[in-house]
Amino acid sequence: MTDNIESLSRANTIARAAAGGALGYRGSRRSSRARERAGVREHANAAGALAPRLQVAAQTPRRTRWWVDALVIVWLLWMYDAISNLAHLRLHVALANARAVLSLERTLHLNPEHALDHWLASHHTLAIVLANYYDNAHFVITLGLLGWLWWRRADIYRSLRNALVLTNVFGFAVFWLYPVAPPRMLGGFTDVVSTAHAFGDWHAGSLASHANQLAAMPSLHMAWAGWCALALWRASRRRWIRVLALAYPCLTAVTVLATGNHFVLDLFAGLLVLALALALLAAPARLSAAWRRCAGALLCWRRQLDRSGQALGGRAVGPAYRMSQTCYEVRDQVE
Repeated sequence: MTDNIESLSRANTIARAAAGGALGYRGSRRSSRARERAGVREHANAAGALAPRLQVAAQTPRRTRWWVDALVIVWLLWMYDAISNLAHLRLHVALANARAVLSLERTLHLNPEHALDHWLASHHTLAIVLANYYDNAHFVITLGLLGWLWWRRADIYRSLRNALVLTNVFGFAVFWLYPVAPPRMLGGFTDVVSTAHAFGDWHAGSLASHANQLAAMPSLHMAWAGWCALALWRASRRRWIRVLALAYPCLTAVTVLATGNHFVLDLFAGLLVLALALALLAAPARLSAAWRRCAGALLCWRRQLDRSGQALGGRAVGPAYRMSQTCYEVRDQVE
């Protein structure tokens, strides 16, 4: 009897130990699972906090490589220099084209060049100011704005840079195909830039040999000024900046006419090459958008046809008829 009692107590002790071990094992598993869930939550929270930053970083446009833009500038300078080296061979053609342009303007009553040139030549101080503006603002403002866009506004830099490059390419092509001498090379006009001795005079001295003197049509001064106005308009919504953006091309137009460097038609041609460049660059995006709209419309039409077919499939259609071999008369109704 005593042995049985001892064996039962031992069995109870072993069972309690096994139950305690099982409970401890279950508790440890539960605690490990809780730790795993807490770790997963922490990782999920960290990923959720990091996701907006990664999205913003992915959407932020990166600057183009500076050496690529430098190579583009070198290529444009090489193209301009190649055309300038051959310009003197077409002097007579350029002078004839200039007279033709001036004659057309007189016919259209759009010839204020001579009056403006004569008026500015009689005002020496203003002539010095506008002559220096003509020689230097053209490069300083355009290249400075281009560099600022590269540094601060990479989101709009690429499209504007491409427009400026293509505008110059169009202008160089016209320089070669239709050379036009400026009004200052015709009789009755005064070369205000040379008489005012402007800083960086490209009409006389050592710099004259590096400039194309027969590149009046189109006016790249006007094209670049229009490009600057567009860039400022897109870069800022401030009213005073947009006012300056519109004033700059107007001042440039008056300056190039009064200094005897361009005709009125040259200004229109400069704006035209800028507009062509912008339209050509925007054409692929517009064609792609039009193609997507057409594809969406065709897909919707196809879905409507499928739905109509499914609706008709479940309905009783009118009586069918068996046609004769000649298909010109109904023989009898199909039962």
